[in-house]
Amino acid sequence: MPYHKNKQEAFQSAEKGTMEAKEWYDHLVPDQADYGSQLKHLQQEMNEAFEQINNAMEVASETQRARLEQFRSDLQAIVDEVNQIQ
Repeated sequence: MPYHKNKQEAFQSAEKGTMEAKEWYDHLVPDQADYGSQLKHLQQEMNEAFEQINNAMEVASETQRARLEQFRSDLQAIVDEVNQIQ
């Protein structure tokens, strides 16, 4: 995963990673036979998104920081929900 020092590139990477993680969560079906595989992929997506957010926070503007904090909060809510399912 590339590390972006440019504010806009870093922010866009974090935004994209967050959206991809949310999409994986939206398609997660606990009753399916491949739930474990889906869950593992979701965890990978979540880890990447959190890393992208952390990288972007290092160079973000104040406006971007607020949005990045929201991304982080949204992802943490997904983590909490998944943990309740298990």
